[in-house]
Amino acid sequence: MRTFVIIVGLAVCSVMTCCSEKTKRAKVKIPAQKHLNLIVSQKKMIRIQGGTYKAFIGKDSGRIVRVQTFYLDDSPVTNREYLGFLKANPQWARSKVLRLYADSNYLKHWKSDYEIPAGISPEAPVTNISWFAAEAYAKSTGKRLPAIDEWEYAALADQYTPDASRDPAFTDYILKAYQKKDKNQQPIKQEPPNYYGIYNMYGMVWEWTYDFNSVMMSGESRKDNTVNDNLFCAGAAVTSSDLRNYAAFIRYALRGSIKADYCLNNLGFRCAKTKIDPYEKYNPHAAGFDDDILQQEK
Repeated sequence: MRTFVIIVGLAVCSVMTCCSEKTKRAKVKIPAQKHLNLIVSQKKMIRIQGGTYKAFIGKDSGRIVRVQTFYLDDSPVTNREYLGFLKANPQWARSKVLRLYADSNYLKHWKSDYEIPAGISPEAPVTNISWFAAEAYAKSTGKRLPAIDEWEYAALADQYTPDASRDPAFTDYILKAYQKKDKNQQPIKQEPPNYYGIYNMYGMVWEWTYDFNSVMMSGESRKDNTVNDNLFCAGAAVTSSDLRNYAAFIRYALRGSIKADYCLNNLGFRCAKTKIDPYEKYNPHAAGFDDDILQQEK
């Protein structure tokens, strides 16, 4: 447990240090990204029935949050899938990406722009990906990144129930999963899915969310367009509704300590969608949906 306390402490200290310093740099205007070529996603999406959950950390701590029905990829985006995106959108290749969108660690473990290292499975989660890159991938597939509340809501499920948050054994399972080494280099779906049929929510990689930094943001900072300054580091208090929930606390602490251009070797992503478009209902395989989802949509 000491390892996790240290991780949390470092992450929170990073947030507090960043937020305590006044921004002195001028506002930066992000140049428009180049047009994205669309790609076909074959990844299965799972329908998550809407409901409520109790927020753990941040401005909504202790409040019951309502989550609308949405769809979530059944597994993280893999190296193979991301390679397909790069070939269709070479402006996101390692040697061509703008540093404003990804730091120098972007895909640093790949051998070249389009070559996955021999020691890493093509079916392993892609990592060393910035928020901007993950968002671009999602848009190219007609999807989006999940909101924090959506991700946390889906992550409440163990194998047998949609909400195992009060089960000490489930929290212990999550903490042990975080301690596994080099899991992010192995193929996805090597362990059983959760109640919804979603794989690898824990133990392989941390995952970007669309509003990953929102729990650390104040109302004023949300109005500020300064890139990677107030936008990703604000002075809102970090509180927890249940400090016994170390697993959730670790996730929120990590999200609050990173910036959108950061690329980490244990940080990946999966995509989400609000609803299925009519075209996708008639062409489920092109969109990665299965017959069960189509039946639920009727």
